[in-house]
Amino acid sequence: MNAFEYAMPKSVDEAISLLSDKPGESQVMAGGTDLVTALKQGIVTPKRVVSLRHIDELNSIQTADGQLRIGAMTALDDIAANETVQKSFPAIISAIKGIGSQQITSIGTIGGDLCQLPRDWYFRSGFGLVAQLDGKDLIADGDNRYHAIFGNDGPAKFVNASILAPALIALGAKATVRGASGATRDIALEELFHAPQKSEEGNTTLAANEIVTSIVIPVGAKKNALYFVKPRHGLDWPLVAAAVAYDVEGGNAKNVRIVLGHVAPTPWLSESAAKALEGAVLNEETAAKAGNASAEGASPLSRNAYKVQLTKVAVKRAILATIA
Repeated sequence: MNAFEYAMPKSVDEAISLLSDKPGESQVMAGGTDLVTALKQGIVTPKRVVSLRHIDELNSIQTADGQLRIGAMTALDDIAANETVQKSFPAIISAIKGIGSQQITSIGTIGGDLCQLPRDWYFRSGFGLVAQLDGKDLIADGDNRYHAIFGNDGPAKFVNASILAPALIALGAKATVRGASGATRDIALEELFHAPQKSEEGNTTLAANEIVTSIVIPVGAKKNALYFVKPRHGLDWPLVAAAVAYDVEGGNAKNVRIVLGHVAPTPWLSESAAKALEGAVLNEETAAKAGNASAEGASPLSRNAYKVQLTKVAVKRAILATIA
């Protein structure tokens, strides 16, 4: 591990002032479950690490004006224990419980989960986010069992690692971001993620000196659920995840959003699956139809075609979970 400065600011503004505007020179630390590993592996080599652990304003859950605002440093266990989350957002509960590690959920944070680095083994072996060596794509003809089946026509073929992102995006969540100017902006959560054209771009749209301060979720009567397929029980990243959220009008699904996880470099909004369920009576037949539609546009690589069928199943079962 390379030597670096370690800063412990007490406010968001102080934290931002400690971040360099040059990518790679500084790193934000949330719970640290991802960053510490990346530091040990030499994947990131910052001159300064800025911990957000002691910024109280980032660790809170508040409900007001029909919205739930969760501070970026709120631990996953605290989110799962929140009454509003338990009552209104079963998809979020499923995501957190599915992590399968009490150590991670007690320390890991919502901001850290969303901004974590990919688990792609080419990236973790030092070949960068687009996994190239001497200009050659290592993934297309390599071991791509766990890589993207959507959005993989560019150089990025890793899959987004966030457990919570599919559920939050399906629920219409926004991220509040603050930067060096002191200005705060709200963006639809799906806009936080980025499929890079080159490794230096990173896998989020955040500037080097910006941080996510909170996540805002509309509180309403939306039916929602998340279903994922994992290679084993316990701590492991899913092969495929599917989150669904919709309103019910006259027994039919309305305003449907279906988001796939771990199948693309960004959380993948499945417009085809949402369209198949929109306005439909909710039953096993329409759930299966939406599941089949979710595979539209899939472009599996040489060794991950199995993910297409898993996607269909995950979408169907997520929908059925909302009507169980």
